[in-house]
Amino acid sequence: MLSYFKQLSLNRTAWLLLAFIAFALEATGIYFQYGMELVPCVMCVYERLAILGLIIAGLLASISPRFFLTRWLALFIWGFSAFKGLALAVKHHDYQANPSPWNQCEFKPEFPQTMPFDQWFPSIFAPGPVNCSEKQWEMLGLGMPEWLIVAFAMFALAFVIVLISQFKRAKPQYRSVFR
Repeated sequence: MLSYFKQLSLNRTAWLLLAFIAFALEATGIYFQYGMELVPCVMCVYERLAILGLIIAGLLASISPRFFLTRWLALFIWGFSAFKGLALAVKHHDYQANPSPWNQCEFKPEFPQTMPFDQWFPSIFAPGPVNCSEKQWEMLGLGMPEWLIVAFAMFALAFVIVLISQFKRAKPQYRSVFR
């Protein structure tokens, strides 16, 4: 099984699939904001940034998946984005499950001064005047943070499997001239 995942990580299509799935999640978030007119909170903006990290990881590795440094840099970005997104989604769920005056998110995102995503791309990363403890949407009894917990947990699990597979030696592929 690990050999299979090692071969997948050396394949451009697998990395493009990662980027496509993350892009679909990002597009869904944009649809919720503009199509359904749901206002994103600060935690939603942070979670969008984690999904953007997954897109970047998939696109970066798809440039040259067989090159060691590119693949490992993409794996690092993938792992960081998946686990950071999972932690953010769990914290967002906590805000909604345990609303209280002392358990609230910020009103303005705290991006580094060198990367103010809310100023560079306000249509995607600028939050609205919404508290993170408000539930704006539900499907099958789960709110947006719970669905993001599921999504980020799947990304994190896939990352762990692919990371472990990187230590598996790939079988040498012999090419016969006469075959």
